[in-house]
Amino acid sequence: MSRRQLTAKQLSFLKYIREYLEEHGVWPTYRDLADQFDYRSPNSVTQNLQALFKKGFLEKDEFGYQLVRSERHQQGIPVRGIIAAGALQEAVESDLGTITLETLFPNLDRLFAIRVSGQSMIDADISDGDYVLLVDDDIPNGGIGAVLYNGETSLKRVFRDKNGIRLVPANEAYSTIEIRPDLFEEVEVLGRYVGHVNRNGIYRSNSSASRAV
Repeated sequence: MSRRQLTAKQLSFLKYIREYLEEHGVWPTYRDLADQFDYRSPNSVTQNLQALFKKGFLEKDEFGYQLVRSERHQQGIPVRGIIAAGALQEAVESDLGTITLETLFPNLDRLFAIRVSGQSMIDADISDGDYVLLVDDDIPNGGIGAVLYNGETSLKRVFRDKNGIRLVPANEAYSTIEIRPDLFEEVEVLGRYVGHVNRNGIYRSNSSASRAV
């Protein structure tokens, strides 16, 4: 699966636009952007805007560039204060911002979701109908991830050794898929599992074999 990545500079550029919009309620000017990133020419601003547009993070209308609609309408969970988890203390109420998906998954731009069909990962608390969250990354040995093999996608725990690759389900009712070393090239990694979403909430991976996003 092809995933268009942002460079570190493009990510910083996009983050600044988001933060500026949140604080001021208006789009930053070319001068604001040039000053923030020490650009000597407005062409550098244009190039970054065009790159974010081509990669799907900005859209364009008669008024110019805008954040994509999903970002403009993104809402967070308000943080309303601080509560003691030790000795009792006076309650402190204040506006401490919001918790968003980006708070839970800092590399949100690399994240995508696939809906689960079946119960082969039920013992990993991943059920039919859940949305698994995947990051465009390799799957560590023993980690959970999505792969494409023999024309079919599969969410399994992936093990590699000299005998090949084993795609191991988290349900004894399902069989392990074993792939010989000479067929490695036919296996395409779609993404590393980092969590899942269902009607009960958002769950992050706590597997020691999985790296944090």
